[in-house]
Amino acid sequence: MNLWQQLRKILQLRFSPNSLKGFVSLVLVGTVLSVSLAACSGTNTSNDTGKSQNVELTLVSFAVTKAAHAAIIPKFVEKWQKEHKQTVVFKQSYGGSGSQTRAVVDGLEADVVHLALALDTQKIEKAGLIQAGWEKKFPNNGIVSKSVAALVTREGNPKGIKNWADLAKDNVKLITADPKTSGVARWNFLALWNSVIKTGGDETKAIEFVTKVYKNVPVLTKDAREATDAFFKQGQGDALINYENEIVLAKDKGEKTNYILPDVNISIDNPIAVVDKNVDKHGNREVAEAFVKYLFTPEAQQEFAKVGFRPVDETVAKSKEFADKYPQIKTLGTVQELGGWDAVQKKFFAEGAIFDQIQAKNKR
Repeated sequence: MNLWQQLRKILQLRFSPNSLKGFVSLVLVGTVLSVSLAACSGTNTSNDTGKSQNVELTLVSFAVTKAAHAAIIPKFVEKWQKEHKQTVVFKQSYGGSGSQTRAVVDGLEADVVHLALALDTQKIEKAGLIQAGWEKKFPNNGIVSKSVAALVTREGNPKGIKNWADLAKDNVKLITADPKTSGVARWNFLALWNSVIKTGGDETKAIEFVTKVYKNVPVLTKDAREATDAFFKQGQGDALINYENEIVLAKDKGEKTNYILPDVNISIDNPIAVVDKNVDKHGNREVAEAFVKYLFTPEAQQEFAKVGFRPVDETVAKSKEFADKYPQIKTLGTVQELGGWDAVQKKFFAEGAIFDQIQAKNKR
């Protein structure tokens, strides 16, 4: 007797809702229907191989990558569906790199993190969520997007700002965020410091120069977005330090921009990592690692390049489409040359370190 024959026989029983027999019959009907629904539900979530037809992946990234990921994710979803007969459903979160890092440490169950600087990824590692050696698991030491620092000026550049050195002039006001609270601002600080070291200056000269520059900062904003708003919307300052990718994206949208790419610059490297503890909990490591690997492919790197990021793939970087868009920087420094992020944080941005010393001098 099949399932529906059993159901028909039960329904044929004469019962009253108030009788014991009727009550038992209703329970049996409910049981049969429950079994039927469960069976139907099971056929919708698995294919013949036993693999779920849907898999969920949570991407947590810093704000300015949103446009790139919006173009890349549908391509990856299509590719994975074609190869694995499985639909990847993405949950996405974008915001300041520092705040995104804190959210993941505090319980936001990211499967993949794409952050503004390796220091933030290391904080998640130290919280026990990412395994040590994460940067060695993927190409290019885990750096999937990069940029350089740009100097934005007022229209016509009335103060004649041409390079980093001009920011130390008495009549120039600079807008930048606080490196104690902003990842972007740490890159800004390092760009200033690097401009002295890479041109033959020693640390004494670097401290002297950076102290003069920060004396010209009327207010340190909390993050890069506030700094941008202070410059453009509130009309503060003569210059703003910003990511090249932000400027390129604004220019591509038709906005009028005035900016300079100093030929002595810092490589702003943005890492990607799988959050090991979370993917193991969610059972989606395979697709998480495949997505991260896909971000390094020429197809994905082209999408990063379209919205302002310098490609990490050399074939894309040298292509006709992007070679002119991203001119080579004559002298490019790296965090590794400064000892890596642990050393940089301790030397420059920890309590009582060089940045605090500079601020104390400027308040006297």
